[in-house]
Amino acid sequence: MAKFFCDFRLLLFVAAVVFIYIQMRLFATQSQYADRLAASIQAENHCTSQMQSLIDQISLQQGRIVSLQEERKRRDQECGQMKSLVQDLERKEVRRLIDKVQVPVAAVVIMACNRADYLERTINSVLKYQRAISSRFPLFVSQDGSNSNVKNKALSYDELSYMQHLDFESVQTERPGELIAYYKISRHYKWALGQLFYKHNFSRVIILEDDMEIAPDFFDYFEAMATLLDKDKSIMAVSSWNDNGQKQFVHDPYELYRSDFFPGLGWMLARSTWDELSPKWPKAYWDDWLRLKENHKGRQFIRPEVCRTYNFGEHGSSLGQFFKQYLEPIRLNEVQVNWKSMDLSYLLEDKYNIHLANNIKKAKPVSGADIVQKTHNIDGDVRIKYNDQWDFENIAQQFGVFQEWKDGVPRTAYKGVVVFRYQTTRRVFLIGPESLKLLEIEYLDS
Repeated sequence: MAKFFCDFRLLLFVAAVVFIYIQMRLFATQSQYADRLAASIQAENHCTSQMQSLIDQISLQQGRIVSLQEERKRRDQECGQMKSLVQDLERKEVRRLIDKVQVPVAAVVIMACNRADYLERTINSVLKYQRAISSRFPLFVSQDGSNSNVKNKALSYDELSYMQHLDFESVQTERPGELIAYYKISRHYKWALGQLFYKHNFSRVIILEDDMEIAPDFFDYFEAMATLLDKDKSIMAVSSWNDNGQKQFVHDPYELYRSDFFPGLGWMLARSTWDELSPKWPKAYWDDWLRLKENHKGRQFIRPEVCRTYNFGEHGSSLGQFFKQYLEPIRLNEVQVNWKSMDLSYLLEDKYNIHLANNIKKAKPVSGADIVQKTHNIDGDVRIKYNDQWDFENIAQQFGVFQEWKDGVPRTAYKGVVVFRYQTTRRVFLIGPESLKLLEIEYLDS
């Protein structure tokens, strides 16, 4: 029994030792697991912290990306605007270069002296229609003398070029009582045209005076006429004026005529013609000089039925001669005619005779006394023959048209034929003694 008890105690001791060992192992294992768990938790917390940091960094980068995208979008817009601006500037520069190299149709010169108020009215009238086409019709003012008001007025406009003719040479008139002004005007014209043709090298020049207003289609008219002037060498110059252009004698703004009589008052001349005229330019009365047969040499001038210029110069070198009767009632065209689209071939030398002859043949003859009343009673065009200058002047006086002749040619006449409207669309053809022969009309009913 004692031995059994001893063995039992030994077993208990061994079991206790084993239990203690197991508990110690369990404690050690639990401690290891606790340490590992703590390390895992710490590692997890670290990973969470790193992840949050990465999330924060990603959010920050996303913000930067959005900001960069917005910046890129803004830069793209700015680049687009800059590109558009550059393209616009390039177009404008190209347009300016084109304007610079574009050959002008004609220079336009306003001849001035000492009437600053008149000059201002003329310049404003011209600029109204010239500004948009200034490269094709460059504008000049040429002043004769040193009137400061005229000079300052011309220089106040940026749209034109100013020229000044200072002539200190004394004037010797050829006949007693002549006005010196006509001599100075002739000198000025020669100088100004020489400047424009030879110094500035223009091929054509349109000459205006400082007491003129122009029509809306003034420049279109001369641009179309420039082609005709170059093509037909029988045309000496082109005018915008009709001496019989008073309201009661005109109707059709589309009708043009050839004339053996130089009209002046707004006219275009080619350089080739100036080369011929310049060496023998007269000392005075240059316009009447151009009307001499020895100078125009059988060449004609183109003129419109309805004037493209209006002369308001009541006070000037001519002392208002004929102003109330002939100049003030002039009708200035108000119709915007598209001259470039029109067939103007009927004005060519080989066609115009046929054109005019056909119109004369269709007209009804009028003769004898009371021709004005007879004309008034006829519907349609009429033709009236005159025998000589005295006869013409008598008939012209009855109708109220110009009676003046120069070197055997009535004003506005072509081959002796003077054409004007009378109160309506009716045309009156005053036919000279040689007109039918010159127009190759063999027979007309009397």
